[in-house]
Amino acid sequence: MRIGLIAMSGVRAHDPELTRLGLTLPGFIERNKVIASLPSLGLLTLAACTPDGHEIAYHEIADLQTLPELPVAFDLVAISSFSAQIFEAYQVADHYRGLGVPVVLGGIHVTACPDEAAEHASAVVVGEGERLWPQVVRDAAAGRLRPRYEAAPGEEFDLREALIPRFDLLDPSKYNRITLQTSRGCPHRCEFCASSILLTPAYKLKPVDKVLAEIQAIKAIWPRPFLEFADDNSFVHRKHYRELMEAMIPERVRWFTEADVSVARDPELLDAMRAAGCRQVLIGLESPRSASLRGVEMKADWKLRQRPRYLEAIRAIQGRGIRVNGCFILGLDEDTPDIFGDVLAFAREAGLFDVQVTLLTAFPGTPLYRRIEADGRLLHPGDWSRCTLFDATVRPKGMSLEELRTGFHGLVRALYSERETAARRRRFREQVRAFSQRRAMDKAS
Repeated sequence: MRIGLIAMSGVRAHDPELTRLGLTLPGFIERNKVIASLPSLGLLTLAACTPDGHEIAYHEIADLQTLPELPVAFDLVAISSFSAQIFEAYQVADHYRGLGVPVVLGGIHVTACPDEAAEHASAVVVGEGERLWPQVVRDAAAGRLRPRYEAAPGEEFDLREALIPRFDLLDPSKYNRITLQTSRGCPHRCEFCASSILLTPAYKLKPVDKVLAEIQAIKAIWPRPFLEFADDNSFVHRKHYRELMEAMIPERVRWFTEADVSVARDPELLDAMRAAGCRQVLIGLESPRSASLRGVEMKADWKLRQRPRYLEAIRAIQGRGIRVNGCFILGLDEDTPDIFGDVLAFAREAGLFDVQVTLLTAFPGTPLYRRIEADGRLLHPGDWSRCTLFDATVRPKGMSLEELRTGFHGLVRALYSERETAARRRRFREQVRAFSQRRAMDKAS
């Protein structure tokens, strides 16, 4: 069979003012471009899991632009999409089905809304795809696709069995970062989280040798790659990651990942991360306010308990020259109009190299969505195109919708102004110098 893998990509805000600001504020648009330029690791992974004897082509929808331009010489099409672009994915799926081509939809959104997706697909894949995809392909080749493929409880995929994604399917000139995964899932249970925790209940690690094999496969195509770990929370198991960092040092690659603030408690690991090429860590701080953090993490209020360590943790990480991208969510239930000034003040005090601000977003399948739906505070029920992180989907409790909107716009203007960005960069450099001086003094004493 000829199998087409089509990735929906890019992040766009409905809010016209934010779009305008994004076009003029480097701090905002740089991250937008990075997200848009990342290939679909999920589809490349499915390509690796495809049984022998089939021809595979990978396409980004952004390169195709309109439905008439879609390639048609396929016997099977698989589509991956974020919630924000799922309606466009459905249009693509409907187009192919209209041509008589079977379409398979999968991913986090489809896992959360399988019945909805089934209206636009020949088959839907619920949950992790690695175990299910080979059977999907065999069934399609035999002309007997089932409407739904879903692993039985307890049959989660083991990352020790992971294959190297088909990076060779990519056009090297189109991507400024390449993704690979070193872990899947997260031990925490944040109410708003719509990441791989929706696909798997367990935190999984990929063996060191398999990660190295993927890095080497990437380097065979991109000699000096910048890697982005597609992890929800790296470094949870310290011993494993210290081993991985040591093994990565000879590879001489630069990389970015996401982690929680507790990574700062392990100085040995931080040193190893820097030596292994870590350039930036994205950390979900969520809020500078303890009151707003209460209840965000549902197991043990973990986020709230970390708040007193925020400044110390940021300095420990950034002092080693690893940039912290601090992420904040605006519109949490305890937020009032003062929250925007609080975030700006914290970013200044912490000297965060980068800051990412988003609006509280009710993604399908999350505990937050169920709670907000029960409260009657969903602003656009079922309109997944607004799940961009930059458009309001939840009616806030502690302020009006207009206060949320204007406050967010003001915060974006302030955070990404040339003056504010330069000041954070300067503070970052000061932290690096101060850390180096303390380390030199400690060695001398």
